[in-house]
Amino acid sequence: MTAAADALPQERQQAILQRLREQGRVVATELAAAFAVSEDSIRRDLRDLAAQGLCRRVYGGALPPTPGFAPLPQRHEEHAERKRALAQAAAALVRPGQVLLIDAGSTNSAIAAALPQRQGLTVVTNAPDIAQLLMAREGVEILLIGGRIDPRIGAAVGAQALQQLRQVRADLCFPGACAVDAERGLWGVDGEEALFKRAMIEASGETAVVVTVDKLGAHAPHLVAAVAAIDHLVVEHAAAQALCAPFLAQAVQLHRADAPAPPQRAK
Repeated sequence: MTAAADALPQERQQAILQRLREQGRVVATELAAAFAVSEDSIRRDLRDLAAQGLCRRVYGGALPPTPGFAPLPQRHEEHAERKRALAQAAAALVRPGQVLLIDAGSTNSAIAAALPQRQGLTVVTNAPDIAQLLMAREGVEILLIGGRIDPRIGAAVGAQALQQLRQVRADLCFPGACAVDAERGLWGVDGEEALFKRAMIEASGETAVVVTVDKLGAHAPHLVAAVAAIDHLVVEHAAAQALCAPFLAQAVQLHRADAPAPPQRAK
């Protein structure tokens, strides 16, 4: 018997999760062959992992789970160093004098904090926390889009916000990403927010999507835009090449962040 066939179900499930993180999806028939077990055993593994919220079962295999939609203050605290590393790579795309559209979200807040000073930038945002963060920044003009504030999103969405956005033309936009896939495109978890993100992209010359690894290959219910609408994809240092290569094949410019700084030990 092979070592794969000798693996205990828990060990096999951990190996399946590792493949899912690296490849963005797994196929039951391929897993059964790789681990020398029956497809029924693999289906049981996938069912157990899905019950724990670690994957999402689809016909013939599994995808990463749908990203959670925690309140914005909580999202600000999650993976802060990783988001700062992403933000530095994203800010390097910005050129002096540009008009930027920055969507709500914890990663986008980190991008706003990383913007260079004294560059004559104009930032248009629907997120009050981003506008407030930039108020003390030299050389940045702020245009705050108003309307109904959704407390979960931490930003203005809805008809009034869309109407104001349609009066703007930007050089570069950073739409918040809930899930992005090289085949299915950019997706959001809220319908009104997805409409706003789509309008951002339509109002901008270029689009940069900035994502943590859990959002690559993930799934969300509302389509924002096809991959053809994405000009730049900024990913974490450790993002698997298997997940990134399909974007390169579709002429998306890929930018890898530096490895995040290690957490400081308490003195």
